[in-house]
Amino acid sequence: MANRLVIYSSAPAQQREDGLWLDAKFVQGMERHVAEWPGPVSVVLRDVGLPLPFGVHCPPGSLGFDLAIVPRGAPITPHLGRDVALVAAAADDHEALDFPAQVKAVDAKLVYVLEYTLGTRLRILWMDRTRGLARRLRSALWTLKQERRLRRALRAADAVQFNGYPAYDVYRGLVRDAHLYLDNRLSGDMMARDDEMTTRAERLRSGAPLRLIHSGRLEPMKGAGDLLPVMDRLAALGVEATLDIYGTGSLEAEIGAGLARFDGRVRLHPPVDFVRELVPINRRQADVFLSCHRQSDPSCTYLEAMGCGLAVAGFDNGMWRGVQERSGGGGLAPLGNVAALADLIAGWDRDRDRLVLACDSARAFAAEHEFDGVFSARMAHWCKVAGLTEQAQ
Repeated sequence: MANRLVIYSSAPAQQREDGLWLDAKFVQGMERHVAEWPGPVSVVLRDVGLPLPFGVHCPPGSLGFDLAIVPRGAPITPHLGRDVALVAAAADDHEALDFPAQVKAVDAKLVYVLEYTLGTRLRILWMDRTRGLARRLRSALWTLKQERRLRRALRAADAVQFNGYPAYDVYRGLVRDAHLYLDNRLSGDMMARDDEMTTRAERLRSGAPLRLIHSGRLEPMKGAGDLLPVMDRLAALGVEATLDIYGTGSLEAEIGAGLARFDGRVRLHPPVDFVRELVPINRRQADVFLSCHRQSDPSCTYLEAMGCGLAVAGFDNGMWRGVQERSGGGGLAPLGNVAALADLIAGWDRDRDRLVLACDSARAFAAEHEFDGVFSARMAHWCKVAGLTEQAQ
């Protein structure tokens, strides 16, 4: 019986003089796939020439899966074989949208994974400072044409796994089998402990200054340009608060140049290791995660901050709205309204019990979506689609 899983991924790969290098997070994720799939696993990567800032050397025989690296535009059928039960592919990659016919040709099942909506793609294009107006318009037209291909592909697939509420809400009516999940890297043992939650609550109720934190890429599309204006507004409102920013990006110099006016209340740090450094910092040295993200993509940052016991103050984008309404783990401000976002935080400053409740609600919701449970549920869904449920058990 066919039982092979083939994963089509856009993860970067590089052939160097000393051999193959792959993205570290990708390799770690594949170890988990190999462990939980009831059969052999293969991976097909596109040779896309992407940078590999966090790469690991992969000598021959060191991987627990077969790997093929193919040029862009090349069909994947020669790399599928006859024992394939399921092909999993990212529908956000336009080169995967012709897969239904290729997968059907080898009598296998196809599951797409989808994160972005058309609206999110267009907004990301429009905020790209590296593109002139004419280029953005051409890209938008191309994206609109790809949307028709995407919808046809989703209808033809055997199932679709949606990462986040926006894509699920927009496209679930097109597919025959929809699975919703909230991707994040926080396992149960990484969540804030009860004693840490108690310590934070006692500190907040004592009236100590609010400790805000932000982590991620410092880019316009991530809303990083709004971080300092929020702090300006809080200062004007008389709110005592600090902000620690962890990240790097095109706005790093601009943010760094603006720190002096805050007299040490806003600090900029380079990126730190997620497990060893950022998670403990979130759990023990912060109260509120400040998110100025305007896009509706399924950022894992929300769940990861919430699992550390942080209430999230964010703009009313599609993803954060979906999480906030279901969790009560933070607050919403109108999209792009910096003053309203600061006012939200100022309200928590005046009502510390309400902030403590939001922190508790945030951790409780994140615990329901911790990494191990989310991953295992996704794999169980793949097995069901492939007809391998009994073997998986």
